[in-house]
Amino acid sequence: MTEKSKTLILFALIVGIALFFRFYKLDSIPPGLYPDIAINGNNAIKSLQTGDYKLFYPDNNGREGLIMWLDAAAIYLFGASVWALKFPAALFGTLTIVGLYLLARQLFEKNSEFIALLSSFFLAVSFWHVNFSRIGFRAILVPFCLVFAFYFFVKGFRTKKNAWQILGGFFFAAGFYTYASFRLAVPLLFSVLAGWFLYYWRGKLPLKFLRASAILLAVIFIIALPIGVYFLFNFGDFIGRAGQTSIFSADNPLFVLGKSLVFHLAMFNIYGDGNWRHNYAGSPELFWPVGILFLAGLAISVKRLAAHIKMKDFGLEFNSYLLLISWFFFMLLPGVFTQEGIPHAVRTIGVTPVVFIFSGLAGCAAYYWLADMLKNNGKALASLSILFLFIVAGHEYYKYFVTWAQNKNVSDAFTQIFVDEGKLLSGLSADFQTIVIVNEPGVPVPYSGGIPMPAQTIIFEELTDCFQRKGFDNSACSVPYSRFVLPGDINELTINKKAAILPMKKDKILFKNLEQKFPGGTLKINNGITYYETF
Repeated sequence: MTEKSKTLILFALIVGIALFFRFYKLDSIPPGLYPDIAINGNNAIKSLQTGDYKLFYPDNNGREGLIMWLDAAAIYLFGASVWALKFPAALFGTLTIVGLYLLARQLFEKNSEFIALLSSFFLAVSFWHVNFSRIGFRAILVPFCLVFAFYFFVKGFRTKKNAWQILGGFFFAAGFYTYASFRLAVPLLFSVLAGWFLYYWRGKLPLKFLRASAILLAVIFIIALPIGVYFLFNFGDFIGRAGQTSIFSADNPLFVLGKSLVFHLAMFNIYGDGNWRHNYAGSPELFWPVGILFLAGLAISVKRLAAHIKMKDFGLEFNSYLLLISWFFFMLLPGVFTQEGIPHAVRTIGVTPVVFIFSGLAGCAAYYWLADMLKNNGKALASLSILFLFIVAGHEYYKYFVTWAQNKNVSDAFTQIFVDEGKLLSGLSADFQTIVIVNEPGVPVPYSGGIPMPAQTIIFEELTDCFQRKGFDNSACSVPYSRFVLPGDINELTINKKAAILPMKKDKILFKNLEQKFPGGTLKINNGITYYETF
């Protein structure tokens, strides 16, 4: 068997592992359906029904449109379900592993295949990347766009074939339709362009550099122009959530900046994101052996970049290390520049590809160091290498699918109770007028009357149930079964038939008020959910 065949088999195995980690029990892990994801589904359904696909969906602090378009496609193909809502993120999370492999092969002259395989394997099994590939958050599209944008970017500059820059520009521009943290890729792009400027200029090829750069930037400008124009006329949406969480809104920005920087640098090996939706709360983002390799790979890259600068050698290797270090710095900034929930694994999701390239680079160096230590004992070397990879994959599998997925904190974090309430109300809707009292806090959403965000999960469950019963094209399924009201609106309620009134959060005072407003009813408990039934 040739080396190329072995490499292809190993790569296919890694992609298979990535698929397993991202699609196994996708419908039930993570449990529940967080309202931030449910609203994506509700917007996607509405876009399918009306044909109105927005560049930017302003509800819920605003969201770039790409994930809603992808969710709409998945719902159209597979039907409305939690699985369909998670499918795009899982698919593009898997494709990111492919892009990382291709990119790493372009970056290194020596041992490029080995580094690419190791890097893509570490990303394929990483709890951090697996988790966000399975939730449905739009942030998972950021690393996908980055790896493919820079793969075609580097390939174009290395081969001096400008056609690759068209694809590089396409994927880079697509990033502006994903998640706000992608905006920090703009200074990253120009820092890397500066490195290639030095490479081409010393080679006396200034016109070729200018043509390649012009093509790249023109494609980015044309594709990103629509959302750029939207933000120009809706600047509040551009600032959005970032303005609320920025360090610059703090009383002492410099102190908060320093604190956030320390926390984000420590997140890889010491203390990670404390949110159960994002992480096994507080645990480092990297499994400790991979974390050590990450630190070693970062140190190797800084050392080699410094050596190239000292020698004024601005060749291919210089540009590779410049890309890696710039990438790590700039894509960490979306987390560093915020004061809320630090360290934050979502806002820094853009660093995941480069973090695992660093790990792959050091892993390759460690392998050859071990090979030298073991001399000609190939079997021992192979056995130790396979054992190490099994330990990494096994640890990440157990951490995600067993210890994290089965933790009650996770069920609560993904609001399983709202899913259960939605299923209960869907079952009652045929015989009762169903009313939901939204007594959970959240950002008001204009969709369905300006009610707080938590109601979005129930809305999605009811719409999904309606589609399954009556078909997607049925006009009756354009709105949820239930009426949604705030606690202060109880006195305005009117009931024209027997009704089931369900507060999203159990509240004795609310139930007492309902008994006074609608005497003669009874409290019912179904699957641990309490609601008030009138006749």
